[in-house]
Amino acid sequence: MALTGFPSSPPPHSEAPEGWVEHFLLAGPGQEVCLRFEKPVTRADLRSLVADQVTQLTAAGLAPGGTVALRLPPSLGYVSTLLAAWQLGGQVCLLDHRLTEHEVAAALDRLTPQVLVEADRHPASGLRGFSEIEPVAVPLPGGQPARSPHALVQLSSGSTGPSKVIGRTAADLLRELACYRALPGFPQAGSRTVLLSSVVHVLGLVGGLLHSLHSGVRLTVPERMTAAGILAAVAEDDLPTTVIGVPFHAELLAGVRAPRPLPQLTRIIVAGELTRPGVAAAIGERYGVPLGTMYGMTELGVIATDLTGTRYPGTRPVPGLELRTEGGELHIRRADSPYLGLTDPSRWSDGWLHTRDAAGLDRETGLLTVLGRRDSQVSIGGLKVDLTEVEHTLTALPEVREAVVVFESGAVAAYLVPADGAGAEEIRAGLEHRLAGYKRPRRLSLLPVLPRTATGKLLRDPAGLRAAALAEPAEH
Repeated sequence: MALTGFPSSPPPHSEAPEGWVEHFLLAGPGQEVCLRFEKPVTRADLRSLVADQVTQLTAAGLAPGGTVALRLPPSLGYVSTLLAAWQLGGQVCLLDHRLTEHEVAAALDRLTPQVLVEADRHPASGLRGFSEIEPVAVPLPGGQPARSPHALVQLSSGSTGPSKVIGRTAADLLRELACYRALPGFPQAGSRTVLLSSVVHVLGLVGGLLHSLHSGVRLTVPERMTAAGILAAVAEDDLPTTVIGVPFHAELLAGVRAPRPLPQLTRIIVAGELTRPGVAAAIGERYGVPLGTMYGMTELGVIATDLTGTRYPGTRPVPGLELRTEGGELHIRRADSPYLGLTDPSRWSDGWLHTRDAAGLDRETGLLTVLGRRDSQVSIGGLKVDLTEVEHTLTALPEVREAVVVFESGAVAAYLVPADGAGAEEIRAGLEHRLAGYKRPRRLSLLPVLPRTATGKLLRDPAGLRAAALAEPAEH
């Protein structure tokens, strides 16, 4: 079964025009406020900061066709460095600043960038929405120039093991920006976005940062990612305001029993995972606004939306995308593979991207309903975690003989056989330097032996694993 996205979208760009950063992202009246981190930033301010970063990146050796990895927390420094690298014609790889040194080293070894940009100081605490840092650009020995035309390179779920390297061209980013600009109900010129999603990941990057710069939307990042901090950010400006985040943020706001009146708040939009029943009703009751939902992928950006909150769990595909379901899995037409390196036919083949998401398409209404993941990738607070990567990292520890990692009750759980004398605390300590905090198992169950199927394969059914753990005195 196949459906085509609905019309009235600008045709996709065959190639990005020269000077696309200046024309699509930096243009506009110099006195216009475009960003707010700790204080307002005008377009003239941003252009000056980008020019400074162009000088620093050039001094570090970045040239047209060169490669640069950014490992920066959300900050004005991150924004100016990203735009400067693109303005220079560089290929930018984004690394989440929360990755450990072990993960970053593995990513750099895999991607071989010519320049690495890191913060001059340790990022702010986890509750801070942004950091006040200065970017420091360092040339890397053995770095290689770009081997593909992509402007943006991202790692799908981490930096080691089975994570995928995904590339997007400038033309594809402009295509997605055209989709956002045509979306009824999405923030447009003269309005404001309070962004809670990370600017390192696809929704926060394209739907938040780049769309705001492209369409004249004022973008605010809260100082603190608490309910009080988010509501304070909404209240500090009278412009019509949309809050964009992940379901965790909606649940956080829904838990506020008596929020202050916020007449400027027009909508809350979430993406990254399915929203729990009851959250939309609580948002409507507390704030009098709809909870919109979006579905997208790092490989493509936005795919379908329900910004009115009236179609849930259905979403309307954005114009220009051709979708089909095969064996209950969603496939999306794409002329070439978005993955750098060897092409995995289970992810892309014959012009179709295999999303690994279970989904249904309604032929009569055109609505897409996403039912959940069909592979090992799960979402924790809107951040992608590959269970296979976690499992491989666990089994590589000298304290672990074998392990199975599953997702149960909303958390990553590990069932494992420890090496002689090893305990849970030693294993946790080993993971601390190898996996980012959001990837680490919340529960460790230590067993003398892992259950297997009749054919000798490790059992991966969470219920069977829990039963095995309950039958043994386990350490957690």
